[in-house]
Amino acid sequence: MTASLDRWRRPEILLILLSVAMPISFSTWMAVINNFAIERAAFTGADMGVLQSVREVPGFLSFAVVFVLLFIREQSLALLSLSLLGTGVALTGFFPGFAGLLITTFVMSVGFHYFETVRQSLALQWLDKDEAPKVLGRLVAAGSFAGLIAFGLIYLGVHLAGLEMKWIMLIGGGVTVALTFAAWVLFPRFPAKVEQHKTLILRRRYWLFYALTFMSGARRQIFVVFAGFLMVEKFGFDVAAMSLMFLANHALSMVLAPRIGKLIGRFGERRALTFEYVGLIGVFTAYAFVDTAWIAVGLYIVDHIFFAMAIAIKTYFQKIADPRDIASSSGVSFTINHIAAVAIPVAFGVLWMVSPAAVFLAGSAMAVCSLGLARLVPPVPAPDDETIFARQRLLAVD
Repeated sequence: MTASLDRWRRPEILLILLSVAMPISFSTWMAVINNFAIERAAFTGADMGVLQSVREVPGFLSFAVVFVLLFIREQSLALLSLSLLGTGVALTGFFPGFAGLLITTFVMSVGFHYFETVRQSLALQWLDKDEAPKVLGRLVAAGSFAGLIAFGLIYLGVHLAGLEMKWIMLIGGGVTVALTFAAWVLFPRFPAKVEQHKTLILRRRYWLFYALTFMSGARRQIFVVFAGFLMVEKFGFDVAAMSLMFLANHALSMVLAPRIGKLIGRFGERRALTFEYVGLIGVFTAYAFVDTAWIAVGLYIVDHIFFAMAIAIKTYFQKIADPRDIASSSGVSFTINHIAAVAIPVAFGVLWMVSPAAVFLAGSAMAVCSLGLARLVPPVPAPDDETIFARQRLLAVD
């Protein structure tokens, strides 16, 4: 019996459980927030931009994780952050005013971003380099499965039971808190394989990773903030319709993410990122001119699938990094990822009022920049072989 328990009480299983717990509340928030903000708080595009910028402030401050780790272990911080995420989502529906939504969104976001920072760090520390792409794909699939269940229940709750949005968010957040408590009770505290640096670290040789991370954060905002808002504002999607679309997203991600992880392991990060950004150029350009709802839904689903390719940025860093840098660099990378995220929702929210198409064309331009950066990743990343320039320099020395 003890041996059976030990097989389940492993770091990989804990990561899967946490990967399930997080999207239950966050997916609930994503499915409901656009309709809740428009229908209950009378938000405009500019108001939504302000809300989303507030949501990204904790992500910008993710570098502070390294200082929190002076007082609390990474695994414990992950659980504490996850419970904060669930609590923030659960309370959102009870504060429908502008100020109330800003506060609950900020609380939810602190939990989400600190959890994601620490989860990324723990995954890269606990997983072997050869297995990381495949296992990270499984984690994405586990999260997609949880989102699939959440969106399915939201659809049933709204369409059949007529549940109010505030009760939907209370249930979604509460389930995340309950699963977090279970993870705290059922799993031991796993030791770190390598003692992590407890100071902020910025290394020149990681510059390409930082640049890819920055551009990923910028393009992500176009999808997270404005693609969903387009569905509600332009095509009149209600909560049930949004839930069905998210349901399709997560069903496909659940099936495709493990395969994408295996393909990244087989073909390498350079090819995976190149494929992603070429595809995004086409998706964002199409967003700018779409006038048919079902085509917009198709673009949204394809766009979401490309998110799984972000595994390649993480595994690229794992291959080039000093293992002692992972915890600190995870916090720094999340901050870099959110530099653009703080400014883009507000600035592009104003631009949206003038021309929604211009917002998506700007996303195409970001994808072009990301494509250029992706081509600088070497075929086989490694320490001292972080970019194609490093490889050329080494060949010149030889």
